[in-house]
Amino acid sequence: MDIFLENGDYAMLVEVKTSLTTGDVDKHLDRIAKIREYLENHGDKRILVGAVAGGIVPEKVRIYAEAKGLYVLVQSGESVTVTETPQTFKAMEWEAP
Repeated sequence: MDIFLENGDYAMLVEVKTSLTTGDVDKHLDRIAKIREYLENHGDKRILVGAVAGGIVPEKVRIYAEAKGLYVLVQSGESVTVTETPQTFKAMEWEAP
């Protein structure tokens, strides 16, 4: 995980790659689940959400990541932007039991 953002009851874990692949997406999903377990074992009840970012994000990878419930960030000129998600998009949330 490259970036850990937090805001009250929520935390976002972001994985950044130069060129994002579906394998990177799957590894990040596994990592979030492990971090959720670690936080739970330490009494941290924050809800986790995930995001992936890349300088190069092929369309099929963007669609795959969004289908898995991850936000997708892409390079836009000299800054970064969240891709426009479909209306049916629902972010995956990892909650403590």
